[in-house]
Amino acid sequence: MRPQILNVIDQAIQKEFDSNKRVLSFDEYLVLLRDQPELQLRSSAQYLQDVMDFFGKTPLKSPYQDANKTPLYRFHLFDQNLDWTTRKVVSQESAQNQIYRALKNFQRQGVNNKLLLLHGPNGSAKTSLIHSLMVASEKYSHESKGAVYSFNWVFPVDKITKSGIGIHTYSQPKESMQTYAKLVDEDVLTRIPCDLKDHPFLILPVDQRRAFLEKLIGADKVETLWKALPHYLTKGDLCHRCKEIAESLLSANGGDFKKVLMHVQVERFFYSRRYRKGLVTVEPQLHVDAQYHQLSLNRNLNSLPPALQRLNLFTLSGDLIDASRGIVEYSDLLKRPIDSFKYLLIACETGAVNVGSTIAYLDTVMLGSSNEFQMDAFKEFPDFTSFKARIELIRVPYLLSVSDEEEIYKPDLEQISNEKHVTPHTSWSLALWSVLTRLKKPNSINYPPNVSTMIANLTPLEKAKLYDTGEIPNGLPPEDKKLLRSSIKKLKEEYLNIPYYEGRMGASAREVKSILLNAAQNPEFTCLSPLSVFIEMEEFVKRVSEYEFLKQDVKDGYHDATEFIHLVRNEYLAKTDREVRDSLGLYDSTQWEDFLKKYIQHISLVLKKEKVKNPVTGRLEDPDFSLISEFEKIIETSTELPAQEAFRQNIISQVGAWSLDHPSEPVIYAKVFPEFWNKLEKHYFESQKNLLTKMHLALTLYDKNQAHLHEEGTKLAQRTIENMKSKHGYCENCAKEVILFLLRQRY
Repeated sequence: MRPQILNVIDQAIQKEFDSNKRVLSFDEYLVLLRDQPELQLRSSAQYLQDVMDFFGKTPLKSPYQDANKTPLYRFHLFDQNLDWTTRKVVSQESAQNQIYRALKNFQRQGVNNKLLLLHGPNGSAKTSLIHSLMVASEKYSHESKGAVYSFNWVFPVDKITKSGIGIHTYSQPKESMQTYAKLVDEDVLTRIPCDLKDHPFLILPVDQRRAFLEKLIGADKVETLWKALPHYLTKGDLCHRCKEIAESLLSANGGDFKKVLMHVQVERFFYSRRYRKGLVTVEPQLHVDAQYHQLSLNRNLNSLPPALQRLNLFTLSGDLIDASRGIVEYSDLLKRPIDSFKYLLIACETGAVNVGSTIAYLDTVMLGSSNEFQMDAFKEFPDFTSFKARIELIRVPYLLSVSDEEEIYKPDLEQISNEKHVTPHTSWSLALWSVLTRLKKPNSINYPPNVSTMIANLTPLEKAKLYDTGEIPNGLPPEDKKLLRSSIKKLKEEYLNIPYYEGRMGASAREVKSILLNAAQNPEFTCLSPLSVFIEMEEFVKRVSEYEFLKQDVKDGYHDATEFIHLVRNEYLAKTDREVRDSLGLYDSTQWEDFLKKYIQHISLVLKKEKVKNPVTGRLEDPDFSLISEFEKIIETSTELPAQEAFRQNIISQVGAWSLDHPSEPVIYAKVFPEFWNKLEKHYFESQKNLLTKMHLALTLYDKNQAHLHEEGTKLAQRTIENMKSKHGYCENCAKEVILFLLRQRY
């Protein structure tokens, strides 16, 4: 049984090996080059650009545009958990697009002449963006379109051949041997790989590459293609060791280039972050990221052709060498002493780095990350201007959308849910508090006079809602709502171009996750709920000395992390209030919609001084003033006639504005007038306080086996709990917990 299983595996591996064209002779590679010139002649920047395109992208809707009015895209590779080391990168489309544009610029210029430095506060997804690109490159390199090739020098054993360069006997006629690339292992004396994973195209002499390519694929195609090729391929040359080997073989064979190519084995390689093949992360350290030492082949060194034996062959190693033709990430680059990475000035500009007595020419995309405190110090450095010319700064701020922020915590909540139930709105509570800590107060001088006061008066909560869903604060007249809605983009861009931008300070997702994990371990709560989260938040904000954002001065309600806990708790109460009301089953929520609709119909008739036709009798009758009076009493409008008429006129205008904004949709009164909806519901529940008190008492006594003493309240409680479970995702424990919390706080 075991050999049979191994045979199946062996056949599968062999099939995969052959289909992927893992090992080729140089002639076989030329066939591949002829069939796929655009894919085979890519720079590392173009390759990474193709990686981003391969996984797909979706254009974002306006107003998500950059300063040049270019549409932004969401690149799907950041949506996927490509392996267990990476997670979905939530939002950050601006950074994604800046990376993509920089890669395009490298492609147009023919050289990767800048280091892309992602900077932002701690925990803003800088590293996640880079690692997602690395893992996506690794996956893409296993696709047929993502095939990447380098080469080895192969030297056969004595029995294979005999030639003027020192190998002794042929075991078969000379004419039958065209390449040593496919020799089995026992027939190979030694195999010398290219340290830099140089492109096989570089084996061709520099001054003959274009002419050769024209003969291979045609002059017309080369005319267009050649302009898009990187300098690495059009002007570059082999690494020092490979150049010496090639020149020695050429001299030993009397200038016969075909005999040189016999020793070339083209090999496909796959990017691997784990095994440092084209994907390398450099941690902060104090040495140059490449080394140089003499090559020691093994005991067969003396059996090599004499032309090679007299060479001092050196091998290159280190982070930059391992990353050649791929990506090198400088993690927390600015934590290193600046003198230790000054070599990057030349490396970025020329694509080369001095290593020992040689120069290594690299085709590598250089990425780095830095937090803002180190970036501030770096900008004060005398040579910053020189560095800035060779560094592309890409800002990665904290998120300012509650919905986006919620997405960050979903994987953790899913994991926790395997152990204990997660109460609804837990991630929302964390996300809202996080976003509130990051917002800055708008400055009225940055806005036109007609909106400056309105924007300056926005509370942190109102601003958070405006950013997240576009929700306009209640109580504004229709014209002001329209002006405010049109100013959202300007509001988001207010602090875009200053050092202390919005999203630089505040709670990090890492810190919020620690709050979440601690709340999950609170033994007082059966479920992980916002109530346990609030307790952990209150403990967290006491650690003022540990976190900079907790030290900020409070300004008109902004930067007040402690007060934000109470604010979020109140918003949570409002959410649960709505759910409990809905779950009580004492009324149909559509009744408020009908009530609002009828009120608006009747005040419209009053304002127009018209009558209404009775659907039963057909007679014209006055509007229902009792309905109008009841509604206006509940929502507490003014009883003075001028104010009353202005109020009614304003309502009709708001309905008209909604209809203009939503021409093909029916009016949803709960959305147009949420403040009225809330007052109507509150009025109804105030009238039901007696019954709610009975339910509260029944729930309090539930675990004491005394609930039977309050039969009416018990039935109501049971019905409410069942509805909360079926309608809103609560379990029995957290449903009781939430109901009791709500009744204690509000009723």
